[in-house]
Amino acid sequence: MLWPWSSPEQLITLRGRSIALRLPQMRDYTAWYNLRRSSQDFLKPFEPRWTEADLGRRVFSMRVRRARQEAEQGTDYTFFIFLDDGSNTLVGGITLSNVRRRAAQFVNLGYWMGQSYAGKGLMSEAVEVSLAFTFETLDLHRVHAAFLPHNIASRRVLEKNGFVEEGFAESYLQINGRWEDHVLMGLTRERWDSFRFASPHHRVA
Repeated sequence: MLWPWSSPEQLITLRGRSIALRLPQMRDYTAWYNLRRSSQDFLKPFEPRWTEADLGRRVFSMRVRRARQEAEQGTDYTFFIFLDDGSNTLVGGITLSNVRRRAAQFVNLGYWMGQSYAGKGLMSEAVEVSLAFTFETLDLHRVHAAFLPHNIASRRVLEKNGFVEEGFAESYLQINGRWEDHVLMGLTRERWDSFRFASPHHRVA
């Protein structure tokens, strides 16, 4: 399936009740820089190590180009999360990475949220929207996610969307310069179907 990812005028937008997801564009740079910079201390304990240099315009340009290329190739989908209230305010990001086809049919889910927008239910909704895209548009069968054991907020986001705990991985990802253990969560198409049909308020607008 081919998507018109390359043209800014045709970028596909995924919408929920109060948020919208789309691939990054160069015009997002200032908002992205300000959000990441102001949230650095908040995000630092949960992400790979990054510095001020990683916020440069050239680095962002490479991110935008790579996001387009990966989406066109169908391997990764990097979305920015915006408030869909007319303000077009950037609040975070969500990534569907390492798409696997053939017998596997799965993808890895990752996300980040700006500090001032955390705890408002926006990420739960963004994950909900991304799951509809994953299962209905990409027609994948499984989604994997992982979080640090003490990250209760991330656990809640996943559980609200039907994920179940499937395991524990020692020294799974390098976070802030250290190899950290992670809790592994998973969601199948069958469980997602049952979960959303059993939850009448769990809908994508």
